[in-house]
Amino acid sequence: MATPAINYVEVAHQLRCGDAIFPSVVVNDGSVTNLEQATVWVKAHLPELESKLRESGAILFRGFPLDSAETFDEFSQAFAYPNFTYKESLSNAVRINFTERVFTANEAPKDVEIFLHHEMAQTPISPSKLFFFCKAAAEQGGATPLCRSDMLFAEFARQQPQWAEAFITKGLKYTTQMPAENDANSGQGRSWKSTLNVSDLAQAESKLKELGYSWTWLEDGSLRATTPILPAVIDIGQEQKVFYNQLIAAFMGWKGVRENPAKAITFGDDSPIPIEALELMVSLSKDYTFDLPWQDGDVALVDNYITMHGRRPYSGERKRQVLVALAMD
Repeated sequence: MATPAINYVEVAHQLRCGDAIFPSVVVNDGSVTNLEQATVWVKAHLPELESKLRESGAILFRGFPLDSAETFDEFSQAFAYPNFTYKESLSNAVRINFTERVFTANEAPKDVEIFLHHEMAQTPISPSKLFFFCKAAAEQGGATPLCRSDMLFAEFARQQPQWAEAFITKGLKYTTQMPAENDANSGQGRSWKSTLNVSDLAQAESKLKELGYSWTWLEDGSLRATTPILPAVIDIGQEQKVFYNQLIAAFMGWKGVRENPAKAITFGDDSPIPIEALELMVSLSKDYTFDLPWQDGDVALVDNYITMHGRRPYSGERKRQVLVALAMD
């Protein structure tokens, strides 16, 4: 029996990126009826899907027979990317694991917006691919904005070449505060023990030293840590530069940063980032962002090196459940 073809469709508000459409949307036309067929279908079309992902930056799979963390786990495994577990990461967002590979995208309250960012770009170790799975869509809101960071940076550099050059040459440092215990009411509420995957202060300091951080212990038992110099812009080949960082998320969403950016983000030489540069980046990002309106069972595969993502606030009695699996290839 022949493997069903890839059924690409166009949806409202997709963006044109040269010859590509962002994001690509693939809809099951009913030919794939069970999980086994879905994984066989992925494996059969993997070269084309990977090519489309590099071209577009994100692919939405809609209408496939997925309804749980376990079926999503198997579907994402069919792509054969090396797993990047949340436990191994340095993300300070609170998550809940469903399987070894699959966990919640974020446990922040539904009225909190998660602003655009590249996953874990504020740490020395970040995944290259992200899988999102909509187990339950919100009644109202809850879209996942996706932003083409290469197009964003190209326009930023056209308008402000000096600032663009500063981001390229200086890089960034991030300062975050990790609480002593997990705080589920914060988008950055993961404790330092959980974030660093350690059990005591001595292990924490050893891990921080190994990663090149500087740090200060605070009276309440929390940890303030500053990264080594990390890139603000990466070159992914073919003269394609990407604004790869967490600046928009930090500026717009981290406590107190909009008033004083240097509290959490600086250039790599410790000099301040002009607020006007951050405001321009936020403003420009709107032109290159697609809001993904989730339907139950949707899967989005995102190239973390090209595409930023976030989360819009949502409302209603139904709990929005978007799960994630990470990969590093």
